[in-house]
Amino acid sequence: MLQPMNAQQDTAPLDVAMVKAISLDLDDTLWPVWPTIRKAEAALLEWMHATVPATAAHWGAEGVAQTIREQIKAEHLDYAHDFTFLRTQMIARALTQAGDDPALAAQGFEVFITTRQQVELYPEVEAALDALAARYRLIAVSNGNANVLQMPIGRFFSANLPAREAGVAKPHARIFNLAAERLGLANGAVVHVGDDTELDVLGAQQAGMQAVWLNRAQQPWNHAHPEPLQISNLQGLCKILGV
Repeated sequence: MLQPMNAQQDTAPLDVAMVKAISLDLDDTLWPVWPTIRKAEAALLEWMHATVPATAAHWGAEGVAQTIREQIKAEHLDYAHDFTFLRTQMIARALTQAGDDPALAAQGFEVFITTRQQVELYPEVEAALDALAARYRLIAVSNGNANVLQMPIGRFFSANLPAREAGVAKPHARIFNLAAERLGLANGAVVHVGDDTELDVLGAQQAGMQAVWLNRAQQPWNHAHPEPLQISNLQGLCKILGV
């Protein structure tokens, strides 16, 4: 449903007539991300126990995984947008520290990413995507490494654009520009929908796209920029666009 506007702020208009395609964030927009990540990490640890028990014991020790994560992030600042690279490096580092073969990191990552794709959608998402895709082309634009085209809902999407492929993460304009290019449209003909006010809403607007804020948690708009249209679930977008 459409959320009430803050009367003390201007509201960024949405030109529905201009919209030819929809760009959608994934994590915490189409599904809650942390339950998915926890399942993927549990699957990775299970693989470690079965394949490299020394690494499993090392990885499971208090503070080790977090320390490795911070080390890898600090050592590879140029790859901050590439969660696949960072996760693989983390697994390789743990394998090396435990005395196991770091070449097994690719196998471990495959276990992780396979489970990472097994998401539990918010209740309204599938029906909303079905309705939206009947009129508009849809592209997924995400900083994460989930690939929507490998999921059952992939049938609704024309393309999937992760930050890793774009070479930058949201809110950088390049990822939004590339999404519009892949659709063969001007940026203004694409409306981006996401849960993060800075990464999704402001990032898209600054790249020349229209934007709708999917505000499931009913959070306040805490930016000097005009408040965007808000929806509390994806069916709200269907109502705004008349589908």
